[in-house]
Amino acid sequence: MPNRLKVGLRRIDLSLLFKKLKSGLSQRILRLLGRQLPARPQLHRETLQLGGQAYGSWTICPGRVGRGGIVYSFGVGEDISWDLAMIERFGVTVHAFDPTPRSIQWVRHQKLPEQFVLHEYGVADYDGVACFYPPENSDWVSHTLLDRPATATKAIEVPVRCLRTIMSSLGHESVDLIKMDIEGAEYVVVRDMVKTEPVAGGAVQLLIEFHHRFSGKGIGDTRDCIRALKKSGFRCFHISSTGEEWSFLRDD
Repeated sequence: MPNRLKVGLRRIDLSLLFKKLKSGLSQRILRLLGRQLPARPQLHRETLQLGGQAYGSWTICPGRVGRGGIVYSFGVGEDISWDLAMIERFGVTVHAFDPTPRSIQWVRHQKLPEQFVLHEYGVADYDGVACFYPPENSDWVSHTLLDRPATATKAIEVPVRCLRTIMSSLGHESVDLIKMDIEGAEYVVVRDMVKTEPVAGGAVQLLIEFHHRFSGKGIGDTRDCIRALKKSGFRCFHISSTGEEWSFLRDD
């Protein structure tokens, strides 16, 4: 190979290496400044992905799911593939919660096992009534408790309850796993959950989708939730490729 070509290739290699190092350093600086989330889980555990492949999947630690346990699934939408997979594989009872009218109607038209129980109210950090804002795209189903000015005139009022009230009304002293996809309300709910006795309802695993992409929320809000969970004994064992779905395990 001509020396000139070798030198050219070395320059290209060094240039690519410099770009990678620069990118990695930038990522670390952003994380230190609190402008980016951690990229790696805090724990290394066996994982299992259940649910739809393109949408609706969640990653659990199968070794920490007891047979016949109690699962709370906050946020149903029109996809319960994960819920049904949990029932089939582990024999759990899934208590699903969603006050969205379209979701309720959709669930009512499904043929479901008796271990799937729908509760037509949402979770919040208080008991009462909340303003529920529909999505801007009418093809979508997920509503949010966060202010959404573009659809404010179409907002509806829905019943909500905090975790301790839900558990008390269902006669549960503890739950085994909590899954939460509640369109931005997770930030106030997590703060309430870590103050609940037992913490997070005694759950061993927490699966949470963080909506820091939503207007009015950001990376800092998600970092605060992760810190609060860590102080309460939860460590992350899985982060999705989007950086939004996180799986936590109680660090016993």
